[in-house]
Amino acid sequence: MREPDFAGVFAGAGVTGWLYGCDLDSGREVGHGADEPVPTASVFKVPLLVEFARQADAGLLDPAGQLTVPARGRTDGPTGIAAMLDDVTMSLRDLAYLMIAVSDNAAADALMARIGLDAVNAMLAGFGLHGTVVRQDCQGFSDSMAEDAGHGWPFLDPEDIARLRVLDPERTNSSTPREMARLFGLIWRDEAASAESCAWMRAVLGLQVWPHRLATGFPYDDVDVSGKTGTMPTLRNEAGVVEYPDGGRYAVAVFTRSFSTALNQPRADAVIGTAARMAVDHLRR
Repeated sequence: MREPDFAGVFAGAGVTGWLYGCDLDSGREVGHGADEPVPTASVFKVPLLVEFARQADAGLLDPAGQLTVPARGRTDGPTGIAAMLDDVTMSLRDLAYLMIAVSDNAAADALMARIGLDAVNAMLAGFGLHGTVVRQDCQGFSDSMAEDAGHGWPFLDPEDIARLRVLDPERTNSSTPREMARLFGLIWRDEAASAESCAWMRAVLGLQVWPHRLATGFPYDDVDVSGKTGTMPTLRNEAGVVEYPDGGRYAVAVFTRSFSTALNQPRADAVIGTAARMAVDHLRR
């Protein structure tokens, strides 16, 4: 069967794109640059979520345990407690929820400090995901961009963009579309952690609030889309699972880099949903 013209669709939206889709039950797959190393941006929070769940299963942490994240020194960000003005105390699992649902940077870094970057990478290696590496937390992203560009947000000058290490998969958090989709498959098949913890992770990933990327390809009340976005200058990513009412389940990971440095690019966001829909339609034929 002829594969979709992913390259043409990505180019038409002003981006370079990489994609992998897989039927979680039959194993049928489709890809476009599926094994290309790509920066994950905030999609790295999914491996962190998985290791959090595994440590909870092992009794290494109490998901209901309370943690105070002080306002002073907290990682910046536009959402969640990262955008709040006062000290915040909440459970570890509620921090995990904010990390996924609204991509809260401060919540992610508080969890990373508790769980450990080395533990996240050991988990990934244990699952054979050797192309997926977590090298830094969200504060690391921010610090490296400011250092590389010589100033803070926003980063719009092409010369500044060219210097950013967060756009180089060899020097930042990185994966491949295939491996990120595989990680979602482990969660959906109850293989990433205990069945109870995997069910909780699926519920949290289903609560992501951003409808402008993967979900745009599946605008139906009876099709469920769960996932995690990631954004950096010129980068727009999302990986997740699309579930149909007939029981079909499809893991899809789409990573893009735009030709333009503009912050607002609706076509670049929407093409993630378009390409994902093309992939799922191909797998369902």
